Amino acid sequence: MQQVPVSLWTLVAGIVVTAISIWIGQNHTLMPVQASLQAPLVDGFFNVMFTIAIALFLVVEGTIVLFLIQFRRRRGDDSDGVRVEGNVPLEIFWTAIPTVIVLCLGIYSVDVFNRMGGFEPAGHPHSAAHVAHKSGTAFAATLSDTSEATTAPTIAPTIGIGASPQTLDKPADLVVDVKGIQYAWIFNYPDSGITSGELHIPVGADVQLNLSAQDVIHSFWVPNFRLKQDALPGIPTELRFVATKPGTYPVVCAELCGGYHGSMRTQVIVHTPEEYDSWRTENQIAQQQNLNQVVAVSESPSWRFPAMGNSRTQRVNPADLSTSEFLAPHTLEMGISAATLESLVISH
Repeated sequence: MQQVPVSLWTLVAGIVVTAISIWIGQNHTLMPVQASLQAPLVDGFFNVMFTIAIALFLVVEGTIVLFLIQFRRRRGDDSDGVRVEGNVPLEIFWTAIPTVIVLCLGIYSVDVFNRMGGFEPAGHPHSAAHVAHKSGTAFAATLSDTSEATTAPTIAPTIGIGASPQTLDKPADLVVDVKGIQYAWIFNYPDSGITSGELHIPVGADVQLNLSAQDVIHSFWVPNFRLKQDALPGIPTELRFVATKPGTYPVVCAELCGGYHGSMRTQVIVHTPEEYDSWRTENQIAQQQNLNQVVAVSESPSWRFPAMGNSRTQRVNPADLSTSEFLAPHTLEMGISAATLESLVISH
């Protein structure tokens, strides 16, 4: 019986390994649902790397198993194995192949990064609204400071994911200023004056997030968008994307930022255009009503503040309140819990 050539076995093994690797690399369920225009780019790159990893795993582990069986020690054979000092062609082969793979993946990753907008972060000025409260000041003064901060221009980000080649030199459809604090995200919409603890955006809109951090480094990560960008104290960063699927998706801080880092979570809600317009109108009206009430009470020498532990109210001066007492009625609007607010006050 004629022996099958090793080259033919190698060819058959290569075809089988390639077929299995491609099937697994394209049919795995490791990634969450895609919900942004950038997600398919990242998933395509991940699938290529995963396919290569599967192929390498099968080749290496398959060779180990094959050698364990074929070159195992037979019963009664106490002789030494064949002395092998090296194989130059083999060493060149297993050095050249990984080199080519790494170079190709590097070029591919640069192309993906460019198409996502990584080469063009910002390039135009924007405005930011950063609401701050100083203990011992009247609320009217705080409103004035906020108004000035809303209209004051800030430095354009030079770090992050900016406009893609298709949207270069075009302004974003929606700009949102995002501030990370221990341990919450605060979203401000400069065009409407809305401040929220959740990110609300319309599907299909070109959204630009201007990221900043008040205290330590945070990282804004939306797994379903395949996007993550650090928020740095004193250094503005940008994240620009297009959501493609309505729904509610988690937002996670991916940078260890303190003791309550694990609870620094919120969500991004992708609306249809009609739902987003409705949400925007409702929140503009609601926040304008709250603003009018605040201005009215700040003009009086004192205002009513719910007394802790009972149903009556007492008249107090806002300047006499502690920071936590001052902000307590607004925890819902800020999107944080009372416990988180208390921890923020203690930490500062």
